[in-house]
Amino acid sequence: MLTGFCNLLREYGVPISLHEIMDLHRGLKKGLVNDLDELFVFGRLAMVKRVEHMDLYQRAFAFYFYGIDLPAVDEGDPELFKTAQFQEWLRKAIQKGDIPRNAYWNMPAEELMKKFWETMKAQMKEHHGGNKWIGTGGTSPFGHSGQSERGIRVMGSSGGRSAIKVIGDRNYINYSADQTLTADNIRQALESLKHLKKTGPEDELDLEETIRKTARNGGEIDLVFRRELKDKIKIVLLIDNGGYSMTPYVDITRLLFSKMHARFKEFTTYYFHNTIYNRVYKDPARTQPIFTEDLLKKSRDTRFLILGDASMAPEELVHPHGSIYMDDFQPDSSLEWLKKLKKRFPYIVWMNPIPQHEWDIGVWTLDKIREIFHMEELTLRGIKQTVDHLNSRSEVDH
Repeated sequence: MLTGFCNLLREYGVPISLHEIMDLHRGLKKGLVNDLDELFVFGRLAMVKRVEHMDLYQRAFAFYFYGIDLPAVDEGDPELFKTAQFQEWLRKAIQKGDIPRNAYWNMPAEELMKKFWETMKAQMKEHHGGNKWIGTGGTSPFGHSGQSERGIRVMGSSGGRSAIKVIGDRNYINYSADQTLTADNIRQALESLKHLKKTGPEDELDLEETIRKTARNGGEIDLVFRRELKDKIKIVLLIDNGGYSMTPYVDITRLLFSKMHARFKEFTTYYFHNTIYNRVYKDPARTQPIFTEDLLKKSRDTRFLILGDASMAPEELVHPHGSIYMDDFQPDSSLEWLKKLKKRFPYIVWMNPIPQHEWDIGVWTLDKIREIFHMEELTLRGIKQTVDHLNSRSEVDH
């Protein structure tokens, strides 16, 4: 009876497989779920493995069981106005006369957002008001006072109605891949970049695996221990800090830089202007050069992240002697140096602060660089996908 919910989770972006579905089924069969609150908690435990999927799960649950369609934005985020949920609410509010048809154009944005979220919170309080699966009689498998032989009791005299309260709090929205970059969610995304080596005895409690196995055992505690994990990863970050095109992205670049510096022990940053030639620089003022040949001597398992907008005059990228530095007379084009980096280091990604939907509007140099490197946009989703790409490359090579 939960097939539709499982399908909806996939539509929302929660990566569940048959394994998670069977975990949920076994829990239901053992009687671990007696009402909707318990279904919410157990379903989240069985089907959500990463914190960035928590909000997706909660939104899907709210829509499937309560008929409440929450947008993927936090309160106060102006991205709300672009969502289908806001547009639909606005249309209905005007039709009902809650907002005068000819007046809303002059309403402050803050007031519109406030009205929208007040509506959402009012729906949250009306626990019994769902129009999908919740009922107070009949044969629906969800509800109370009905005649369904095998169902889940919802509302009525059962439970503290805590599930909808948790959903309303939106505690995990900051970790969703749809969100803008912040200090917290960058740190969380980088935590999953792994090159971890198990050392020592199995004396460290694996809390997540302990909870998971305990749930599968019907509540009987099953402690799981693991060896301590030592992070051996080496990171090199190459930042384009020259030219006016990167100016709008200075703050977000600084934020990423600071978080990476705090996250990794073996972390080095170099700077370049527009693209990479036979040297990069140790300092932001680009006065302390280091030859690119020396970078190529680093261990092959070093992770390289190149951060830049990949936008420049074509001759800077492809022409021999195309370097913008007047004293640089070496004959290799930048394109050749980029190919050398790619050939040497399998774990390398170019991150671009230009939004991905603008990549195909005719920036020739950006297209050429994309032919060499895997490229991601500088967003939370892009960082997560960068981490996934580097980790997947690690699995292929090992």
